This record gives sequence, structure tokens and C-alpha cells, in this order.
Amino acid sequence: MVLGIIFLLAGILIAVYPPLLSLIVAAVLIILGIFSLYIGYQLKKMDRKFGDPFIDFFFKL
Repeated sequence: MVLGIIFLLAGILIAVYPPLLSLIVAAVLIILGIFSLYIGYQLKKMDRKFGDPFIDFFFKL
């Protein structure tokens, strides 16, 4: 319910002030990038402890 209200307010703000859309998209992309870096870091840290071949196969860097 709260998420729906946030989406509704964001939609109204985008309709009133269109450059806000680029800011929202940029913020979402930055958050997703930080989240994926954090998950990658945690998986590498977990790999050092357990040595999972699945992690070795998909996360070789």
C-alpha cells in the first residue's frame, strides 16, 4: 500500500516536473549498481570460506 502511494506521488511529480524522471532513473541505476557490487563482494567472501564450484563458475574475475 505504501509502495503504491509512493509510485502514485512519483507519477504525479514526473507529470508536473518531467526532468524528475531522469533523476529517478539515475538514482535507481546507482542503487542497483551499489547493490550488485555488494552482492558480488559477499559472494567472493563466501567463496573463500566454502569453495563453492557454482560461485567459481559464474563469478570468475
